[in-house]
Amino acid sequence: MNGKKLLLTGLKDGIPIALAYFAVAFALGIAAGKAGFSAIQAVILSITNNASAGEYAAISMVASSAGYVETALMILVANARYFLMSCTISQKFSKSTPFYHRLLIGFALTDEIFAINVARKSDLQPAYAYGAVSVAIPGWALGTGLGVVMGNILPAFAVSALSTALFGMFIAIIVPPAVKNKTMAVLVILSFILSTLADRLTLLKNIPSGTKTIILTVVIALGAAIIRPIPTDDDCE
Repeated sequence: MNGKKLLLTGLKDGIPIALAYFAVAFALGIAAGKAGFSAIQAVILSITNNASAGEYAAISMVASSAGYVETALMILVANARYFLMSCTISQKFSKSTPFYHRLLIGFALTDEIFAINVARKSDLQPAYAYGAVSVAIPGWALGTGLGVVMGNILPAFAVSALSTALFGMFIAIIVPPAVKNKTMAVLVILSFILSTLADRLTLLKNIPSGTKTIILTVVIALGAAIIRPIPTDDDCE
């Protein structure tokens, strides 16, 4: 398949992703507006940080007046999974693929973009990935910007109702894996308990909320990796 056909195929496959992104980003934009972001700032944030969890972390850190280093660390932790995804995608390209293609696609990688690219049976071509990204990322960015604008126009009760959609998104992310995997379910419950304790314990009162989130994320993930590591192919043989 030539480059033009691959690009068009990527565009077609990216449209459903763009529509879903627009809906989720709209709720995220309302949260960004509450944190003091303008519509333009929210759009720039979405274009430069193509991840709902990482972007929500950034918005939450800004809302709590966290420092630059603290905010950067939180985003790094929240988006760490993309290191692994980028490495996997890189292996799908032919060896002749220039580095700048790998770099650009790695930057624009999201969970859904990763999924449709990995699902392709043949060697991955940059044109397909660019097609999907070129429609999905604008949907995400425009949704965020519109969320900020509408959050400033809609009545308070409507904004409050739409804000709950973001929490619904995170529930939808964590519940299915928790139902299928007991270890994941334990980790989710443990994270709730430890987060509550971290907010209530006098000893931890003076630690910024963002720093506590970073510490809890790293400690829980590291503990799970040590106690219940994911089996590798060698372990399964």
